[in-house]
Amino acid sequence: MNFGEKLYNLRSKQGVFQKELAAYLHISVSAISSYENDIHLPDLKTLGKIAQFFHVSADYLLGRTEYIAPIEATDSLLLEQYTVSDIMNTIIELTPERRMDLVKYIHLLKASDDSEKLRQS
Repeated sequence: MNFGEKLYNLRSKQGVFQKELAAYLHISVSAISSYENDIHLPDLKTLGKIAQFFHVSADYLLGRTEYIAPIEATDSLLLEQYTVSDIMNTIIELTPERRMDLVKYIHLLKASDDSEKLRQS
């Protein structure tokens, strides 16, 4: 998905009109339209404001990652002593084979949780 599609989808899902976003960014409605139609890309300052407005990362908007949360979310405490950033850094240090094992294990845990939820309902 390209920048324009991501911007349009975020705006639509949150029920924000082009006019509202343009007012927040202090730009014209036609600028928003040109972003959504991939005619132009915003400058860095505007890109940062768009990311902040929608609570997503600039990397997500630029298609560098599908991780949608803003960078501030990496400081979120997942467990008593581990942040998202701590866990991501640990994963990055693993060998590619071990990362694949981790992904398989995560899928197994998710399937187990899903199965447990079905039994409880």
